[in-house]
Amino acid sequence: MNTEKARAPSMRSGDLAAEVVQDVQRLVILEIALAKQELKELAITNAIAIVCFAAAGLMAVLALLVAVPVIVVMVVPWHWEAAVVWAVAYALVAAVLALYGRARLHIGLPEKTIASLKETKTWALQRMRSTAK
Repeated sequence: MNTEKARAPSMRSGDLAAEVVQDVQRLVILEIALAKQELKELAITNAIAIVCFAAAGLMAVLALLVAVPVIVVMVVPWHWEAAVVWAVAYALVAAVLALYGRARLHIGLPEKTIASLKETKTWALQRMRSTAK
């Protein structure tokens, strides 16, 4: 009987250690899922920003293509005003798209995942310390 009582605490700590390992495995799986989701959202946001930069470049080229005829039309009276208006409109659209793309662009590490990993590490260390006692 004394040997059975002596084994019970060690089995109990073994069960607790196994439970901690299972909890850590489950948390790691959830952390990976969180990282995937956060990286997906970051990729979508950055894709939108890149498209805006491309559109801004296209609009800048269009502004240049309109500006060249403006110079030619300036020689002919009364027609240059329309060409200038179009060139300015394209330039404004390009500037707005570039500013919007710049505001949406976010390059960095997934902050939520890093914070969650730190919390998980702290929690796992506390569980392992309490199990070891």
